[in-house]
Order: sequence, then C-alpha cells, then structure tokens
Amino acid sequence: MTTRRRLIAVSLGVLALPRGAWAAEPVKVAFVDTGNTGRSLMAEHLARGLAARDGLRVALISRGLDVDPFDEAPEPNARMLLAERGVDVAAHVARSLTAGDVAHADVVLTMTAAQLKTVVARYPKARGKAFTLVAYATGEAADVPDAWGKPMADYRAVLAQLDRFLPPALVKAAAAVAST
Repeated sequence: MTTRRRLIAVSLGVLALPRGAWAAEPVKVAFVDTGNTGRSLMAEHLARGLAARDGLRVALISRGLDVDPFDEAPEPNARMLLAERGVDVAAHVARSLTAGDVAHADVVLTMTAAQLKTVVARYPKARGKAFTLVAYATGEAADVPDAWGKPMADYRAVLAQLDRFLPPALVKAAAAVAST
C-alpha cells in the first residue's frame, strides 16, 4: 500500500530512500455506534489510554450512524465514567460516519451487529474491514448494548465490556496492519 509520505516523496523526486526509512503509518481505527455520544465515544477515549500505555501506534476516531444535531454532547453518565478515569470529553461534539472515514480506516468497529449491517450497506468499501467490536476481539457474536437513557449501572456494564474487548481488539488491529 502506498502511503501519503511515499507519494509526496515520489512527487518531489526523492526515490532512493530504502523502505525501512519510512515511518510506519499508525493503525486507523474507527469506533461506530448510533449517536456518537456514549459507547463509541467511550471506546475511542479508553482506546487512546490503552494505546498510550501499551505504546501502540494507532489513530482513533469515533462516529455515529444517526447523530442528532440537537443532542451532540456526551451522555452525562458516559462523561462521568470517563472523568473518573481522568478523561475529559466535555468538548466532544458528535460526528456522523462518512465515506471518507471508512475509506481511510484500517478497521471499523461497531457496537452492534445491526450497526455493522448498516455500515456495510451504506459504505461497501467497509466490507472486509468492518466488524462488531466483540466479534473482532473474541470471535463471539455479541453486542455492546446501548445504555442511553438508562441508569448508571447500565453505563458501568458498557464500560466493563469495553475494558474487556478493547485491549485484544487494538492488539489484533495493530498486528493485522503490521503484517500487510
């Protein structure tokens, strides 16, 4: 796969550098849920912490499939749980998944099978690189349920699932992209 850096170098006439001289591109992972105010937002920021802790070169984004333009702020319970871990998401504004996001991502991880089906239907280029988070991490068919509008206990359950599935998913993504 040709990287942007290589294309720029070629256009500038810099052709003699060995392949190893190029800095490796980070693994690009997009987390997707419904509104980008809860699960995908939490996944993105928890993954950032894991990547920093484990020294993984990843670029992370979160997006929604049905972002409400009148409700773009993080869900209060998600915000509180992340704050407990030292993560401030107050400035987050929900964003919709775009064809460009899918085209640039190495891996697209949805929270549910229904969301996966929607992503692949809307963006055929997602086929082969879009998965549910749980299936990608473990091979199991399970969803990370939506806690929107539910008590804090439901948000804690989502957080526990993210804590379980994000580490193996990030390691797998990094390994898969490194081997290409």
